[in-house]
Amino acid sequence: MATAALERRPEAPVDVSSNDLYVEDRWREPFARMRAEMPLSWRAESPYGAYWSAVTHDLVTAIELDHQTWSSELGNITIQDGVAGHEFPNFIAMDPPRHTEQRRVVSPAFNPSGMVRLTEQVRARTATLLDELPRGETFDWVEQVSIPLTMGMLCILFDMPFEERHDIKTWSDMASNVSPDTQSEEYYQRFMGEMGRMLARFDQLMEERRALPASDDLLSRMVHSEAMGHLTPIERIANLALLIVGGNDTTRNSMSGLVEAFARFPGELDRLHGDASLIPNAAQEIVRWQSPVTHMRRTATRDTELAGQKIAAGEKIVMWYISANRDEKVFADADRFDVGRANARRHVGFGHGIHRCVGARLAEVQLATLIEEWVARGWRVVPQGEPTRLASPFLHGFTAMPVRIESRG
Repeated sequence: MATAALERRPEAPVDVSSNDLYVEDRWREPFARMRAEMPLSWRAESPYGAYWSAVTHDLVTAIELDHQTWSSELGNITIQDGVAGHEFPNFIAMDPPRHTEQRRVVSPAFNPSGMVRLTEQVRARTATLLDELPRGETFDWVEQVSIPLTMGMLCILFDMPFEERHDIKTWSDMASNVSPDTQSEEYYQRFMGEMGRMLARFDQLMEERRALPASDDLLSRMVHSEAMGHLTPIERIANLALLIVGGNDTTRNSMSGLVEAFARFPGELDRLHGDASLIPNAAQEIVRWQSPVTHMRRTATRDTELAGQKIAAGEKIVMWYISANRDEKVFADADRFDVGRANARRHVGFGHGIHRCVGARLAEVQLATLIEEWVARGWRVVPQGEPTRLASPFLHGFTAMPVRIESRG
């Protein structure tokens, strides 16, 4: 691409891949400015190299729907290029037809009949956990609610003992870590050590499934399928890590986001007490408002043009979900958490198009169930200090959130 064309590229005023923006919770203004002034912008330098940023709802959805131009397979699905340069191919990081074949194996595990069974288990586990929470004292909502609820669901999906939830959390945190620190050889060795431990455990579980007749169980479907039954060790690591991260981080961080949302907009909790039919919509709205997955990345398959900008083959384009979900042209008063928002379902928190999260329905059920049980108990969950926010440009969440349960009065 000609130098003159490069010079005409709108340069993003802020490196929105910087962890500081999210740790310090000051990402809103830079993205609002970019949506208004440069919906598609270029950043020549960052810890992850040069990248394009798409920050409006229409651009993000357009990219998601055009997998022929914007590939998931040519580069990583996050802004960083693997771990110390090593890639881990999973089905979300593939283009059709391989993506279609492998996704087709996993998706029936979340079909309506399977969801009935899972919904019953979600409700029972949620009610039990909430009933055991301390009263009249400060505790960490992330540690005592968000993590055990999401880890418990993964233990159910994989038919693992609940006691193994701590291992699953370790594997999830490592697999979802997007940071300049991951590019060192030392980190790679630690990463592969944990991933090897994960693979050994799941290979054991999968061999048990292989010896039984095929069923709708998630791991059984994988081992008995042509598309996923003969994966290499690296491919097994990548796909297992994807299922763990996808089944954990989105829901975990939305569950924590609920506390912040209701604290900032307490009238919205009152609305749910007055009209419980709004609860499913509230589950959609928290995914929009929190945007637990900050971004996804694609790679241009050819020289192309988008939003008036020339993009070269091989360049990375980052779809900032966190910004698209605040797009004022789609979501009125977008910074407000509104449980009755008429178009809350238009959020891109689960992605869009062929790569939309395969477990989105399960996440919605988990979130709606938590809200239902919260409302039924007549609680206000009151923050007892500032939360600690996750240092990541990929996942938008919390590592700690001190709270106290109080009655609505």
